[in-house]
Amino acid sequence: MLEARKASVWQSRYEISVDGRTVTTWDSTFWKAGGSFELDGQHYQVRGNAWGSRYTLLDAADTTVASADRVGRKRWAVEAGGQTYHFQRASLWSNEQELQIGGRRVGSAKRTSFWRGDVVADLPGLPLPVQIFAVGVVITTWEQQDATGG
Repeated sequence: MLEARKASVWQSRYEISVDGRTVTTWDSTFWKAGGSFELDGQHYQVRGNAWGSRYTLLDAADTTVASADRVGRKRWAVEAGGQTYHFQRASLWSNEQELQIGGRRVGSAKRTSFWRGDVVADLPGLPLPVQIFAVGVVITTWEQQDATGG
C-alpha cells in the first residue's frame, strides 16, 4: 500500500510511504504540470504537456521510464517496461482511479482527505517508480481540477 501525505496545506509536497515506511517526497512543479522525486538514490522528473493530458517519467539521464496518456479522461493508461496499465475513473461523481486488468478492478488510487489532499494507492504489478509516477500524475490532475474549480 502506497500512501501520499501532504506535507502542508500551503505546499504541493507529499511524503510518500510504502507500508508505513517513507521512501520519497513528491514535489509538484509550480508553473507546469509534473513534478519530481528521488528513489533509492535515483532522481526522476515528471513532465506534462500544456493540457495536462500526457505525462512522461524521465530518469536522471533523460531516458523515458514510463508515460501516461489521455490523463483526465474517464479511461487513461500508463506504459512502462513494455506493459500497459489501464486506469478508469470509478464513477462520474468520484475522483477515485481504478487500476484494471481485463476490465476487472485490481487496484486503485483515491483521496483519503479532501482538505489535505492525502492519497492512498494499491497498484499491484506496477514497479515502485511507476506507482509513484501514477500517483504523482493523479495528484497533479486533482490539483489542476481544484485550481480551476472543476
